[in-house]
Amino acid sequence: MPSYTVTVATGSQWFAGTDDYIYLSLIGSAGCSEKHLLDKAFYNDFERGAVDSYDVTVDEELGEIQLVKIEKRKYWLHDDWYLKYITLKTPHGDYIEFPCYRWITGEGEIVLRDGRAKLARDDQIHILKQHRRKELETRQKQYRWMEWNPGFPLSIDAKCHKDLPRDIQFDSEKGVDFVLNYSKAMENLFINRFMHMFQSSWNDFADFEKIFVKISNTISERVKNHWQEDLMFGYQFLNGCNPVLIKRCTELPQKLPVTTEMVECSLERNLSLEQEVQEGNIFIVDYELLDGIDANKTDPCTHQFLAAPICLLYKNLANKIVPIAIQLNQTPGEENPIFLPSDAKYDWLLAKIWVRSSDFHVHQTITHLLRTHLVSEVFGIAMYRHLPAVHPIFKLLVAHVRFTIAINTKAREQLICEYGLFDKANATGGGGHVQMVQRAVQDLTYSSLCFPEAIKARGMDSTEDIPYYFYRDDGLLVWEAIQSFTSEVVSIYYENDQVVEEDQELQDFVKDVYMYGMRGTKASGFPKSLKSREKLSEYLTVVIFTASAQHAAVNFGQYDWCSWIPNAPPTMRAPPPTAKGVVTIEQIVDTLPDRGRSCWHLGAVWALSQFQENELYLGMYPEEHFIEKPVKEAMTRFRKNLEAIVSVIAERNKNKKLPYYYLSPDRIPNSVAI
Repeated sequence: MPSYTVTVATGSQWFAGTDDYIYLSLIGSAGCSEKHLLDKAFYNDFERGAVDSYDVTVDEELGEIQLVKIEKRKYWLHDDWYLKYITLKTPHGDYIEFPCYRWITGEGEIVLRDGRAKLARDDQIHILKQHRRKELETRQKQYRWMEWNPGFPLSIDAKCHKDLPRDIQFDSEKGVDFVLNYSKAMENLFINRFMHMFQSSWNDFADFEKIFVKISNTISERVKNHWQEDLMFGYQFLNGCNPVLIKRCTELPQKLPVTTEMVECSLERNLSLEQEVQEGNIFIVDYELLDGIDANKTDPCTHQFLAAPICLLYKNLANKIVPIAIQLNQTPGEENPIFLPSDAKYDWLLAKIWVRSSDFHVHQTITHLLRTHLVSEVFGIAMYRHLPAVHPIFKLLVAHVRFTIAINTKAREQLICEYGLFDKANATGGGGHVQMVQRAVQDLTYSSLCFPEAIKARGMDSTEDIPYYFYRDDGLLVWEAIQSFTSEVVSIYYENDQVVEEDQELQDFVKDVYMYGMRGTKASGFPKSLKSREKLSEYLTVVIFTASAQHAAVNFGQYDWCSWIPNAPPTMRAPPPTAKGVVTIEQIVDTLPDRGRSCWHLGAVWALSQFQENELYLGMYPEEHFIEKPVKEAMTRFRKNLEAIVSVIAERNKNKKLPYYYLSPDRIPNSVAI
């Protein structure tokens, strides 16, 4: 009688093991086996991290094994089980791998195919076609689109984390409880003793040091010591945690009536302002998006304010970027003066603080939340709805959407919801952040997610002209490494453009992103379909880069750049100044966040800047969804390319007082998970 050796691997995360009864059936081209209980006498089967082997004898020859069916039945209490994979040794000595990497819950069952990646056109056998179809039908019932707020990209239909399909939940919900994490962060930073002084102002700038955790020779310490300097202010537009707004100015906007006379003491080339613009030495950051956004009114004891500044910057003879003019609101006029470096010290300082505060709001809500978190969730939901586990693109992308839907659901539950944590310390809380996303979706284009195109569109692509833009330099290296990898994977499974065009599951995935994620907006430039291998590779690069590198660049520097409160105030408690020569140091301190809000802000940026336990970094694929040699070789080359980039960045950062390391691949998690 034919005998098979079945090896079963249980996950090593918390609560992965089970005491339930596990049954296995084999489905082959010549017949099906009976249901076999996998059980060894006097042995605790399926413990967390265990790899167990069983001999399964069948009555007759089954032919080529096509599917393996696993059923879980209750032993005592319902006990979820995380199955990593099953390996089958056939009577002929062949080994067949069946990747799973999924939870089996309740009285559940799961039917697995072997690990070879297959497009729909490769499946000629009815039972495999049926398995493929049934998997997607089930997933489409589980992964439903929902509009969380009008005008937002659609998200998952789940009110809270526990409503999500088990496969995409966090292993332990405690680890991502924002309330718990922020409170823990404040405890770790020894700042909770200030929380009872919620409304009270600090005494002066030095007073902020009471909540500043001094870690020697770090970026945060350098920011604290140099935040008032124009060079530090300008540097942050290139390499801070929001390096995506600065543009080369090709024409001075009419709404900023700045003249050569106003700024001539800042210009170093004996040229007029217009000539400096033509030479490409003038840059601009415009916070127009904030114009008319409602400031937070959730606390009647504290008035909070927003501005919509325009900041003009200049590339000096040392090729450094420095500010030369700031107007704090969009409409020019007597009560909206243009602040200059030649003004009184505190006039100029307060104008820069307003820009930094505005930058913080755009960073948190648009650069970070919308353009990495929400966009990655759209890709994730569409992938689960339209790509079966056997599809090569599912196997490629699944690591890059790990925990993304879960973290976003948790954020909607605790962070950005009405009366959520976002309302506590941020001037855009209480609904302003929602208005901002609704506006910014209009500018969310496909080309703005293609890193090289986005850099070029802002006129920031010349390394000769703008030599210290490390975000651009490192981002391009990582983009190219990802694109090279996706091109290899695409060429393994799609021998020509026609195969791409005829892959209906792939086209449905792309269409779902366009229709639901981007709400069918033609102006978004998101493709409705893909017609070539090149375009598919680019699309996959966008998905992976957004989830990994782009998120890392704008997330993990938050403590570095935002922990010194005056450098990134989350709220302002007085309106922008309407005249020059009246600002005092006392006025600035009273405008900055009070003690309580400062503590909440610090807890938030600390918690958001921490890596996950057991973080998986770019190029790490511990779940072996792919079993074919050519793909594994492509993965090895990808890792080698990434290691080379790590070395290049480490070499560049040597002896730098302000190193830039957010895009070093050994610091880029695979997915948006915090």
